[in-house]
Amino acid sequence: MPDFAQYGPITTLHELGTVHSDELEKKLHQSVVHSPIGLVLPITASDMREAPFARIAEKLTKATFIDTIVIVLNRADSVDDYRDTHAITEQLGDRAHLLWTDGPRGKGLYQELANAGFDVSRPGKGRAVWSAFGYLLADPKIKTFVLQDCDIVNYGNDMLMRLCLPMAHPSLDFDFCKAYYARCTDRMHGRVARLLMTPVTRAMISVLGNDKFLVFVRSFRYPLAGEFAVSATLARSNRIPCDWGLEVGTLAEVFRNTSPKRVCQVDLGRAYEHKHQPLSLDDHNQGLMGMASDILTSIFRTLMSQGMVINRGHLLSIRNSYVRLAEDAVRQYHADALMNSLKFDRHGEERTIEAFAKQITAAGEAVFDHPSGASALPTWTRVVAALPNFPTRLRQAAEEDRAEYV
Repeated sequence: MPDFAQYGPITTLHELGTVHSDELEKKLHQSVVHSPIGLVLPITASDMREAPFARIAEKLTKATFIDTIVIVLNRADSVDDYRDTHAITEQLGDRAHLLWTDGPRGKGLYQELANAGFDVSRPGKGRAVWSAFGYLLADPKIKTFVLQDCDIVNYGNDMLMRLCLPMAHPSLDFDFCKAYYARCTDRMHGRVARLLMTPVTRAMISVLGNDKFLVFVRSFRYPLAGEFAVSATLARSNRIPCDWGLEVGTLAEVFRNTSPKRVCQVDLGRAYEHKHQPLSLDDHNQGLMGMASDILTSIFRTLMSQGMVINRGHLLSIRNSYVRLAEDAVRQYHADALMNSLKFDRHGEERTIEAFAKQITAAGEAVFDHPSGASALPTWTRVVAALPNFPTRLRQAAEEDRAEYV
């Protein structure tokens, strides 16, 4: 049975089963008249050729409440990649814009930034999202930027509507909206969220105290969700990490640049299924192990940047507390899986916890050795100060690519 409880400093918007998607869409169409929305779809060449992306593009043809759609093609080196992506997204009409970051023009623009002293050398989802935000900033009428993954197997426009409405409705004043959902099929997924993020933030609070940032992160039901909406003003001020710490790093920037009372999370109203990363127990730099490492280093560096002193004794205490809390969580998940007739590999869950525990101390040591870590991408406020017309140049590059390659 749905609940309507509010926990922590952020607002939770529930799916209570009391509204039909047609009603949501009507409210959204009324709202976007004065608050247009830009949708960002980061896509790699390999994911572009998978079935979910084509289905998402087809459904978005009916999402007429979206003003502008920026498809950011990255990790794609050939013109065929560009043309195949255009063929799939052409059905979205003039509101769709394809930004090819690995094409000659995209690479040229990144080189321009490098020549101006900006480090944008690391490819990936973070840089793709950052580039799309810059693209959207060239249009001052767009008030909200929405990020959505492109590998959602069971995507429906109602998911997007629920993410957009809290940002667009005139009676609400949120700067940031994060999605949450249950990731399950015939079993529970979301191992990094379930078995690492939730227990490790609880462990950090028990060891380091009721730090406001940790409490903020702990308030999110799914802090690693890839879908979020952000105001154009906040998008201009936030820095974006380049690694798998993107989601946690984004929360850190939101915490830094706005008030928690202007932050919400919204239930997308359905189980969520997308591509699963391998656990990668043999290589701690890949798969879920690499993701865990980036997430943990991002949290440690954020805490230290706020003046918190963390030593090796803290790491050991956090690790020991984490193991105890994570093992308790496995017992709870086992009971939940049993009640919902889900498959549950308890031994596999315990092995995952052991591997994550090792990553806690490894990530802490990495932060001690390199406190600043890899540079996050610069804020768009800083880029525009140095290169005032750069967002417009991104748009021109997309238009010129289309004219040349289509």
